[in-house]
Amino acid sequence: MLFPLTPLPDTPPRVVITGAGIVTALGLGWKLNAAGFRVGRRAFRPVELFDVSRQRAKIAAQVDLPKTLPPSHLSQRQLGRLDRAGKMLVLAAQEAWQQAGWEAADNLPLVLGTTAGGMTLGEAYYRQALRQPARQRQQATRAIYYQPPVQARLVFDALGFSGPITIISNACASGGNALGHAWDLIRTGQAERVVAGGYDALGEMVFSGFDSLQALSPTVCRPFDAARDGLALGEGAAVVNLETLESARRRGAEILGELIGYGTSIDGHHLTQPHPQGSTTLSVMKQACATAGVTPGEIDYLNAHGTGTALNDSSEALAISEWAGQRAATLPVSSTKASIGHLLGGAGAVEAVVCLMALREQWLPPEIEFETPDPACKFPIVHQPQDARVNVVLSNSFGFGGVNATLIFRRWA
Repeated sequence: MLFPLTPLPDTPPRVVITGAGIVTALGLGWKLNAAGFRVGRRAFRPVELFDVSRQRAKIAAQVDLPKTLPPSHLSQRQLGRLDRAGKMLVLAAQEAWQQAGWEAADNLPLVLGTTAGGMTLGEAYYRQALRQPARQRQQATRAIYYQPPVQARLVFDALGFSGPITIISNACASGGNALGHAWDLIRTGQAERVVAGGYDALGEMVFSGFDSLQALSPTVCRPFDAARDGLALGEGAAVVNLETLESARRRGAEILGELIGYGTSIDGHHLTQPHPQGSTTLSVMKQACATAGVTPGEIDYLNAHGTGTALNDSSEALAISEWAGQRAATLPVSSTKASIGHLLGGAGAVEAVVCLMALREQWLPPEIEFETPDPACKFPIVHQPQDARVNVVLSNSFGFGGVNATLIFRRWA
């Protein structure tokens, strides 16, 4: 099922990105991440945050957080209550805000995608409730700061702005849907500027859940490889500042790229499995191209959802191959989850920033461990670092339950 977007005004404004912040296991900020993605550096290591001795999988892409966050408007008490997810979100938001050069304002929308929110606080609440049920110390704080809207409020407080908050939790499409919803708010004249992003942190409950489904790779995450055996989890956050082209030009702002297309859909095929033929995946890419006014032949690079699981990759490969047609034979495709793992609700937002990096710096992110393509792949997988002429890129994000999101970005020359 496709979801039609809000009706557009006669001349919808163009939407540009003037700020981007990113936190992944490759590092904090644009520079470190761009250097890592450009060469396909892998950021996996043994999990240190919790005990994985009883799990099949033992590794993940864990972020090294700084001991203290950069100065902001947050009080020491607020800083002390931030969990890992909240810290990564604030770090990414600070970088994007500073790069965009925005001033504090009221009624500035914030749209965030996440699947776990403050799950580590929920885990701490549960453990204390089991071990010391009569002890209530810090339990109320954990229950409050566990909630994504409260984490969003901390972004407001850190940067000194306020406005409506939208939290999107559409499984692994959350971050992509968050950027798409922000784009829709601007295109339909509901806002001139929007802050949008996605985030998720590693947690024992989420890690154990994926491991119990046998979805995690016990070896190496290899999206679209015929020998793939599962996904690898990561953590991180990305935030972007979107505004109308007129607003950016009025301020003389540096433009990182233009968001020109968005599609979203749901197939409802299965709780965890995508449609085997990728029918709704195909439709959402077509929808994004229609809103962008581009054809598959004009796409220079496709950042695939590419989790490394058997069912997801074959379904997506079939959809891409059918959607691209003759272009498939020469369309560069890769999944940056090979470098940083699956960031769940943060994946779509982080991969959007990677697409901006490719557009700005003219390279393609490779999958270094890739060896043998799945037979469903009618397209080449980028498996070596390479410079390339990149003007238009497409990014896919798909989630459990059949939720799909596709974004299309254009280089700003």
